[in-house]
Amino acid sequence: MDILIVLFRTLLFYIIIAIVYRFMGKREVGELSIMDLIVSILIAELAAIAIDKYKSNLLITLIPISVLVIVQILVAKISLKSTNIREKIEGNPSIIINRGKINFKEMMQQRYNLDDLLTQLREKGIRSIEKVDYAILETSGKLSVFVKEKDDTYPLPLILDGSIDYETLTQIKKSKKWLDQTLQDKKLNLEQVFYAFYKDNNLFIIKKENIK
Repeated sequence: MDILIVLFRTLLFYIIIAIVYRFMGKREVGELSIMDLIVSILIAELAAIAIDKYKSNLLITLIPISVLVIVQILVAKISLKSTNIREKIEGNPSIIINRGKINFKEMMQQRYNLDDLLTQLREKGIRSIEKVDYAILETSGKLSVFVKEKDDTYPLPLILDGSIDYETLTQIKKSKKWLDQTLQDKKLNLEQVFYAFYKDNNLFIIKKENIK
């Protein structure tokens, strides 16, 4: 009888967790945010306890799992609408290599050492740092790499959902006054911009009204 209860709970939590992750959205395991990872660990731990202590009331486990899922969904929705909140929760991507030069200051801030960098480059089939033009450490811990090519200009995100990326602004050696004037020339204000990137000395803009 005890074995049947354990089997039932195992199958039940398998189904519950599958449904939970369906509601939480689709993401690769390697691209989970900090919040996603925390919720995943807690749900797994709660499920393991419920299966191990099979004589306990199921509601004791189902209630905290439900609360975690609701909180995660609410945080995700709020993050979609607020760039500031999203940055505080998930952080910002970090430029580790910029135009072939390693940013050691940023590496120290992220507690990301040279061995970590070389390991992730090797995983992408890149043997030498000299071949890298840009390397960006994403909020998930994944390293995005752009190798040096003849056309070494990449689109740099400048505005995201109405918020200015001042790091990019500094990188392209432009001022906020320049950005404001550029938007004014296009008869736009900052709140109307969903996404804007800088490439080949031009600013390319996607307006919010074009997003469906």
